[in-house]
Amino acid sequence: MVAVPTDMSVALRAMRADDLPAVLDCENASYTAPWSEDIFRDCLRVRYCCLVAETRNMVVGHGIMSVAAGECHLLNLCIHPLFQRLGIGRRMLRRLLALARRQRADSAFLEVRASNAGAIALYRSEGFDEIGVRRGYYPSAGGDPSRREDALMMGRSL
Repeated sequence: MVAVPTDMSVALRAMRADDLPAVLDCENASYTAPWSEDIFRDCLRVRYCCLVAETRNMVVGHGIMSVAAGECHLLNLCIHPLFQRLGIGRRMLRRLLALARRQRADSAFLEVRASNAGAIALYRSEGFDEIGVRRGYYPSAGGDPSRREDALMMGRSL
Protein backbone atom coordinates (compact mmCIF):
# COMPACT_ATOMS: atom_id res chain seq x y z
CA MET A 1 0.00 0.00 0.00
CA VAL A 2 1.19 3.50 -0.86
CA ALA A 3 0.95 6.29 1.71
CA VAL A 4 -0.46 9.49 0.26
CA PRO A 5 1.86 12.40 1.14
CA THR A 6 0.13 15.31 2.86
CA ASP A 7 2.56 17.92 1.48
CA MET A 8 2.26 16.77 -2.09
CA SER A 9 3.28 18.75 -5.12
CA VAL A 10 2.69 17.09 -8.46
CA ALA A 11 4.68 17.66 -11.63
CA LEU A 12 3.36 16.83 -15.09
CA ARG A 13 6.05 15.74 -17.54
CA ALA A 14 6.59 13.72 -20.69
CA MET A 15 6.34 9.97 -20.23
CA ARG A 16 9.52 7.95 -20.84
CA ALA A 17 9.92 4.26 -21.52
CA ASP A 18 11.46 3.78 -18.08
CA ASP A 19 8.18 5.06 -16.55
CA LEU A 20 6.24 2.09 -17.92
CA PRO A 21 6.49 -0.19 -14.84
CA ALA A 22 5.00 2.57 -12.66
CA VAL A 23 2.45 3.49 -15.34
CA LEU A 24 1.35 -0.15 -15.52
CA ASP A 25 1.05 -0.31 -11.72
CA CYS A 26 -1.24 2.73 -11.82
CA GLU A 27 -3.21 1.32 -14.76
CA ASN A 28 -3.68 -2.07 -13.05
CA ALA A 29 -4.78 -0.44 -9.78
CA SER A 30 -7.35 1.66 -11.62
CA TYR A 31 -8.98 -0.49 -14.31
CA THR A 32 -10.56 -3.91 -14.61
CA ALA A 33 -9.33 -4.08 -18.23
CA PRO A 34 -6.02 -2.17 -18.17
CA TRP A 35 -3.91 -1.32 -21.19
CA SER A 36 -0.93 -3.58 -21.82
CA GLU A 37 2.70 -2.50 -21.84
CA ASP A 38 2.73 -3.00 -25.61
CA ILE A 39 -0.06 -0.43 -26.04
CA PHE A 40 1.88 2.14 -24.03
CA ARG A 41 5.06 1.36 -25.97
CA ASP A 42 3.18 1.86 -29.24
CA CYS A 43 1.85 5.23 -28.02
CA LEU A 44 5.39 6.34 -27.22
CA ARG A 45 6.70 4.96 -30.52
CA VAL A 46 4.18 6.87 -32.66
CA ARG A 47 4.82 9.98 -30.56
CA TYR A 48 1.37 10.49 -29.11
CA CYS A 49 1.30 13.08 -26.36
CA CYS A 50 2.13 10.91 -23.33
CA LEU A 51 2.38 12.54 -19.90
CA VAL A 52 2.84 11.33 -16.35
CA ALA A 53 1.91 12.96 -13.06
CA GLU A 54 4.73 12.53 -10.58
CA THR A 55 5.14 13.33 -6.91
CA ARG A 56 8.23 12.53 -4.86
CA ASN A 57 9.65 10.52 -7.78
CA MET A 58 6.50 8.38 -7.82
CA VAL A 59 4.24 8.22 -10.88
CA VAL A 60 0.64 8.64 -9.71
CA GLY A 61 -1.12 9.13 -13.04
CA HIS A 62 -0.80 9.30 -16.79
CA GLY A 63 -2.51 10.74 -19.84
CA ILE A 64 -2.32 9.76 -23.51
CA MET A 65 -3.66 11.88 -26.37
CA SER A 66 -3.46 11.79 -30.16
CA VAL A 67 -3.73 14.93 -32.26
CA ALA A 68 -4.46 14.89 -36.00
CA ALA A 69 -6.57 16.71 -38.60
CA GLY A 70 -7.53 19.53 -36.26
CA GLU A 71 -8.82 17.39 -33.43
CA CYS A 72 -7.48 15.58 -30.40
CA HIS A 73 -8.60 12.31 -28.94
CA LEU A 74 -7.99 11.70 -25.26
CA LEU A 75 -7.17 8.01 -25.24
CA ASN A 76 -6.34 7.40 -21.59
CA LEU A 77 -6.43 9.53 -18.47
CA CYS A 78 -5.66 7.57 -15.33
CA ILE A 79 -4.94 8.66 -11.76
CA HIS A 80 -4.05 6.03 -9.17
CA PRO A 81 -7.08 5.47 -6.89
CA LEU A 82 -5.15 6.67 -3.82
CA PHE A 83 -4.52 10.01 -5.55
CA GLN A 84 -7.95 10.66 -7.05
CA ARG A 85 -10.06 13.69 -6.08
CA LEU A 86 -6.95 15.81 -5.45
CA GLY A 87 -7.19 17.79 -8.70
CA ILE A 88 -4.47 15.81 -10.50
CA GLY A 89 -6.83 14.48 -13.17
CA ARG A 90 -8.15 17.98 -13.86
CA ARG A 91 -4.61 19.36 -14.18
CA MET A 92 -3.66 16.51 -16.52
CA LEU A 93 -6.77 17.08 -18.65
CA ARG A 94 -6.15 20.82 -18.88
CA ARG A 95 -2.49 20.30 -19.81
CA LEU A 96 -3.39 17.82 -22.54
CA LEU A 97 -6.00 20.18 -23.99
CA ALA A 98 -3.52 23.07 -23.90
CA LEU A 99 -1.01 20.93 -25.80
CA ALA A 100 -3.71 20.06 -28.34
CA ARG A 101 -4.46 23.76 -28.87
CA ARG A 102 -0.75 24.40 -29.50
CA GLN A 103 -0.92 21.76 -32.22
CA ARG A 104 -3.87 23.65 -33.74
CA ALA A 105 -6.60 21.23 -32.69
CA ASP A 106 -9.99 22.90 -32.49
CA SER A 107 -12.00 20.03 -30.98
CA ALA A 108 -11.47 17.29 -28.41
CA PHE A 109 -13.06 13.85 -28.08
CA LEU A 110 -12.96 10.99 -25.60
CA GLU A 111 -14.78 7.87 -24.47
CA VAL A 112 -15.55 7.11 -20.84
CA ARG A 113 -17.19 4.12 -19.17
CA ALA A 114 -20.87 4.87 -18.61
CA SER A 115 -20.43 3.76 -14.97
CA ASN A 116 -17.53 6.13 -14.25
CA ALA A 117 -19.50 8.93 -12.60
CA GLY A 118 -16.43 10.71 -11.24
CA ALA A 119 -14.74 10.97 -14.64
CA ILE A 120 -17.99 11.98 -16.34
CA ALA A 121 -18.45 14.78 -13.79
CA LEU A 122 -14.87 15.96 -14.38
CA TYR A 123 -15.30 16.02 -18.15
CA ARG A 124 -18.64 17.83 -17.94
CA SER A 125 -17.16 20.43 -15.60
CA GLU A 126 -14.43 21.01 -18.18
CA GLY A 127 -16.91 21.66 -20.99
CA PHE A 128 -17.37 18.21 -22.54
CA ASP A 129 -20.84 17.18 -23.69
CA GLU A 130 -22.16 13.72 -24.45
CA ILE A 131 -22.27 13.25 -28.23
CA GLY A 132 -23.08 9.55 -28.48
CA VAL A 133 -22.82 6.06 -27.01
CA ARG A 134 -20.61 3.18 -28.10
CA ARG A 135 -22.50 0.04 -27.13
CA GLY A 136 -20.37 -2.71 -25.60
CA TYR A 137 -17.17 -0.70 -26.09
CA TYR A 138 -15.32 -1.62 -22.88
CA PRO A 139 -14.42 -5.18 -21.87
CA SER A 140 -15.57 -6.40 -18.49
CA ALA A 141 -13.34 -7.69 -15.73
CA GLY A 142 -12.08 -11.09 -16.82
CA GLY A 143 -12.93 -10.36 -20.45
CA ASP A 144 -16.41 -11.96 -20.45
CA PRO A 145 -17.72 -10.92 -23.91
CA SER A 146 -21.34 -11.09 -22.75
CA ARG A 147 -20.75 -8.41 -20.09
CA ARG A 148 -19.20 -5.51 -21.98
CA GLU A 149 -19.89 -1.95 -20.89
CA ASP A 150 -21.07 1.02 -22.93
CA ALA A 151 -18.90 4.07 -23.44
CA LEU A 152 -20.19 7.61 -23.48
CA MET A 153 -18.64 9.57 -26.32
CA MET A 154 -17.92 13.13 -25.25
CA GLY A 155 -16.61 16.13 -27.10
CA ARG A 156 -15.96 19.83 -26.84
CA SER A 157 -14.53 22.62 -28.92
CA LEU A 158 -11.18 24.06 -28.00
